[in-house]
Amino acid sequence: MSFVRYRIIWYIFSGTLIAAAIVSLGVWGLAYGIDFTGGSLLEVQFIEKIPTSASITGALQPLQFGDIVAQPAGSKGAIIRTRSLSEAEHSQIKDALTKSFGAFDEIRFDSIGPTIGAELRSQAFWAILLVLISIVLYIAWSFRAVSYPVSSWVYGIITIITAFHDVIIPVGVFSLLGHWYGIEINGAFVAAVLTIMGYSINDTIVVLDRIRENVKTSRADFETTVGTSLRQTIARSLNTTLTTLLALVAVYFFGGESVKYFVLALIIGIATGAYSSIFIASPLLVSWYQWRRR
Repeated sequence: MSFVRYRIIWYIFSGTLIAAAIVSLGVWGLAYGIDFTGGSLLEVQFIEKIPTSASITGALQPLQFGDIVAQPAGSKGAIIRTRSLSEAEHSQIKDALTKSFGAFDEIRFDSIGPTIGAELRSQAFWAILLVLISIVLYIAWSFRAVSYPVSSWVYGIITIITAFHDVIIPVGVFSLLGHWYGIEINGAFVAAVLTIMGYSINDTIVVLDRIRENVKTSRADFETTVGTSLRQTIARSLNTTLTTLLALVAVYFFGGESVKYFVLALIIGIATGAYSSIFIASPLLVSWYQWRRR
């Protein structure tokens, strides 16, 4: 099967996913965690009595710490989010929980001020932007010997397009999860996005590099050469992705609540990256070549 020949199908499919992700972000945005907004997060594991989220909120309301949000975490745990708390206020919450629900184990307690949260959000944006610019420059330099039939800088642009494709889809999914299930993004999510970008770009470069090598020696037309290059690299891409996903799925189900959504972002992004390196990156090269010829 020629993946390049049916590229319009892949374009429509990916375009639909990207459009849905952008609409979700435009309508609902992302639910930012305390890493970006500031506040305190307390995760506990109850031993004696397992309360509901509503009963936890009710037990802590007399403390008058502002809006308190409690969410279940696993079968016996809960995650409690409040405004930024001092150590004394942290102790008051623990005392109130003990009085109402008995003994529990504190899994973690994080507290970040709003100024630091805004700074982290800004730094995350600039980190991603700097990575994208650096990638374009590096790939243009690495492919500098390739000027026919597609210029070297085009390889860099297409790599960035596929990276955007692989990042925007999991971001859109987390926008939906944030709206419907209250799933928040934090610093770990930014790390997941950067990891997805690196994995996606590596996978794409493997395919593009094979195209670059074949273009030097092939006497066939450019579309045929690209199709041949895809057939030569598809098994490697799929096998690498499958083994990575198997490990991530195991961590998702058995790794605990604290890493669950970090791993979920990686699963979506890496699966999307395997798809884009085969069905998007190389067909885009052919489309660009044919557009330039016309």
